Amino acid sequence: MAKEKKKKKAESKMRKKKNAKTARAKSKGKSEGKAKIKTNIGTRGRTFTGKVTRKFPKRITIEFERMVYFNKYERYAKFRTKIHARLPEELEDEVNIGDRVEVRECRPLSKTIHFIATRKINTGEEK
Repeated sequence: MAKEKKKKKAESKMRKKKNAKTARAKSKGKSEGKAKIKTNIGTRGRTFTGKVTRKFPKRITIEFERMVYFNKYERYAKFRTKIHARLPEELEDEVNIGDRVEVRECRPLSKTIHFIATRKINTGEEK
């Protein structure tokens, strides 16, 4: 009888471990951390919106302005930032030069690409 109890305890522990592993694996693929498009690249961190300045196969360059305050001069200065982003196949036909696009940070995909385009906000003609 004691052996049966030990066996049941061991089985229940194994089940719990297995359930915990599958729960962890499922939580890694949450939609919060993924781009809204169908890719295997998870996203994290910062999100930017900018204007598409160049378009390449599977890649775009976006540009946006930011204001930086200088204490010494008590003034703001405008700086332009250029970011290279991966362009998924789903957005390749939609996005053109001049469009506003949202990009989100992801793991480094190459030397210069650390962002992925998640959605097109509007076309270049609209304001």
